[in-house]
Amino acid sequence: MPAPVRRFLFLQGPPGTFFFQLAQTLAQKGQEVRRINLNGGDEHDWPGPVADRSGTHRASPYRGTQEGWPLFIDRYLRRSGITDLVLFGDCRSMHMTAHQMARLNGVRVHVFEEGYIRPNWLTLEREGVNGHSPLPHRPQDILAAARGLPGPAPMPPIGASLGRRARDTWGYFGHMLLGAVTLRYPFYRSHRPGSIVMEGLGWIAKYLMRGRQAAKAEVTLERLEGRSYFLFPLQLSSDYQIRVHSPFSSMRQAADYVLASFAAHAPHETSLVIKEHPLDATLGGWGAYVRDRARALGLGDRLIHLAGGDLNTLAQGARAMVVVNSTSATFALAGGIPVKALGRAVYAIPGITDEQPLAQFWAAPMPPDEALYDAFCRVLHRHCLVRGGLASESATRILIANAVERLVG
Repeated sequence: MPAPVRRFLFLQGPPGTFFFQLAQTLAQKGQEVRRINLNGGDEHDWPGPVADRSGTHRASPYRGTQEGWPLFIDRYLRRSGITDLVLFGDCRSMHMTAHQMARLNGVRVHVFEEGYIRPNWLTLEREGVNGHSPLPHRPQDILAAARGLPGPAPMPPIGASLGRRARDTWGYFGHMLLGAVTLRYPFYRSHRPGSIVMEGLGWIAKYLMRGRQAAKAEVTLERLEGRSYFLFPLQLSSDYQIRVHSPFSSMRQAADYVLASFAAHAPHETSLVIKEHPLDATLGGWGAYVRDRARALGLGDRLIHLAGGDLNTLAQGARAMVVVNSTSATFALAGGIPVKALGRAVYAIPGITDEQPLAQFWAAPMPPDEALYDAFCRVLHRHCLVRGGLASESATRILIANAVERLVG
C-alpha cells in the first residue's frame, strides 16, 4: 500500500533558494507543497510557483501584523490540510507561533539549522533544534541510544564558497528592506537586531577590506606558532543561540565576560585568540574592541584578534576552546581538545564539555571522553544530521537529496 501523500508548508528558510528547490523536489516525488512569504526577502528566495500533484501553487503572502499571525496560521494549517511544517530555526517569533499552532493541529514540525557537526552537514530535527532539541542529554542515555549504531562512512568534502553565502544573505536582506519601504509588507519586523542598512554597509566594508584582512590574518597566524593559546570563536549577536540559549543578550556581553575571566584566572604564559565569525559584517568589526579590552585589562599582546584563518586548524592547535554555544566546538571535541560551553548546546553534556566554572577551566581544562563523544556523534548522524551544505550548488544538490529522504521517510 503506498504511503499517504503529505502536504508540506514552508516558512522562512536560510538566505538563498534552498527551500524553493527542496519544495520542487518534494513535488516531483509526489508530495504537495505550500509556502507563506512574510517579507520581500522571502519573495526573492521563492521565485515562482511550484507544480505538484494537486496543481500549480504560488506562495501566499502574509501582510498582517504580528498580533494577527496566530489566528492566520492556525486557519491556514486547518483549511489547507497541512500535514508537515518546515522551518529554518525555531526561535524567530513567527516561527515559534507557527510551531505551537502546528502542535495544536497535529502537524509534524521539521526544523533545519546549521550543522551540529561541520562542515559537510546540516541539522534537521523533528520538533526543535539546539536548546529545544529532543536529543538525549544524559551520558547514560546517549551511550544506550548509540548502541549498535554505525559511525559515518568516510566521504569526500563538499564544495563551499563564503562568497555565495554572502551574496545570498545580501540578496535576501536587500529585498526584505525593499518590501518594507514599498509597503508590500508594512508590518514585518526582522528577527535580527540592528539596522539592515548598517549591516549592508558592513558587508560592503568587509568586501573592500578582504585582501587586507587576509594578509593581516596570515601575520597573526605566524605569531601563534609555538604559543600556548585558548581559542574563543565568536558568534553572531543576531544568532538566537546567543539571545535565547545563553545567559547573554549579545556576543559583546559574552566577550566581556570571557575576557575578564581570562585576565583574572588564566596562566600568564597563555594567550586568548578571539576568532571572528566569517559572516559577521558588523560595521567597524571587532579589532578596536579587542585592542581596547587588552589595554583596559592589562593583557597586552596576550589578547589576539583574528578575522581569518581556518577554524579547524586553530582548534587543533589550541590548549582549549571557550564557546557560548557555537557548533564550532565540535572541531575541538573531535580532536580531543577541551571545551567550555557557557550556554545551552546539544553537545554540552557532562563528559563531553568541561563542567568546571570558567575560572577553574583556564588552569586545568578537561578533555572530552572519547568513547562518549563518539557515541554522541553516532546518535547525531542517525537522528538529526543530513549531508550537504548551502555554500555551493553541488552542496545544495546533495543536501536536497538527503533532506527529501529524511522528510518523507
